[in-house]
Amino acid sequence: MPRLTPLPLTPGFLARPIAHRGLHTRVRGIIENTRAAFDAAISGGFGIECDIQASRDGEAMVFHDFTLDRLTEGTGRVDGVDAGALGEIPFLQGTSRMEPLGALLAQVAGRVPLVVEVKSRFEGDGRIATRIAALVRDYAGPLVLKSFDPGKIIALREAGVKQPLGIVATADYADHDYESLSADEKHALANLLHINESKPDFLSWDHRYLPSAAPFLCRSQLGLPVMSWTIRSREAAAKVAPHVDQIVFEGFDPA
Repeated sequence: MPRLTPLPLTPGFLARPIAHRGLHTRVRGIIENTRAAFDAAISGGFGIECDIQASRDGEAMVFHDFTLDRLTEGTGRVDGVDAGALGEIPFLQGTSRMEPLGALLAQVAGRVPLVVEVKSRFEGDGRIATRIAALVRDYAGPLVLKSFDPGKIIALREAGVKQPLGIVATADYADHDYESLSADEKHALANLLHINESKPDFLSWDHRYLPSAAPFLCRSQLGLPVMSWTIRSREAAAKVAPHVDQIVFEGFDPA
């Protein structure tokens, strides 16, 4: 069964909105998931959401896409390159480079809440969990981790992560990122049928599908905080406000 008493989020997580991949502005050369975007969020007093995935040699790297092509001068899969080489690849704009999770933790140093999404290809590979657990073990600042993949959450908990763990979910898994999943697997994810195994401490839900039964029941019956993603206007923020405890935003000033 899910926890009767989920691990609580610290008050800081609900105080101010969370900046999606940092406070990035590409036209100004401030690229998502980079040191510059995280500095901008810290300066604005916003929490930070970021993405983590494994390099070829098992380091936890801060980057969203599974491939390098959209944002950098590199090509191919992120997990096909060692961490040191990833850190040398220039982005198409700005001066930042891809960094490991340890560098991000040192940069933030507890000044704002940090929401770390662990990316997954749903291939059943939980090895990155051990590396993440080692990195966050002594981090004293407000930190939560989340993933679309229940297997990643289970692996993080088994690896010894003590911070709250959340599930990211949507009602529609038609995106190409989920093309490897069967119809039954997509149905299970959309309806949180894994909840007895994943035991999330919070839910991060696609704002396009609010209100919905799954986040409503998690919030009202299980006491799980609900975040919504990704909010891109004040109108969208106002629409979801009755249904959530926090938003992850980009492209506008929620203040």
